[in-house]
Amino acid sequence: MERDSQLKLYEAVADQLKEAHTRLRALQVPEGVRMALSRQLLVISAAAKHDLATADRRLSRFLMDLDEGRFPEGN
Repeated sequence: MERDSQLKLYEAVADQLKEAHTRLRALQVPEGVRMALSRQLLVISAAAKHDLATADRRLSRFLMDLDEGRFPEGN
């Protein structure tokens, strides 16, 4: 039973990562901001390999920040 829930979480995270990458490509932001967001997304992707539940929470927060226009400052 736990394996089924883990598989569903994996699928959900994979779908969200795909959505996040698509949305990031479409953003009209300065290159520094885009790079900072890309780094955040890479960190989340790497975390998903080790702790799927934490990556899911971080990814949800990342997408919420995109929705609300909260972007890191780019140098």
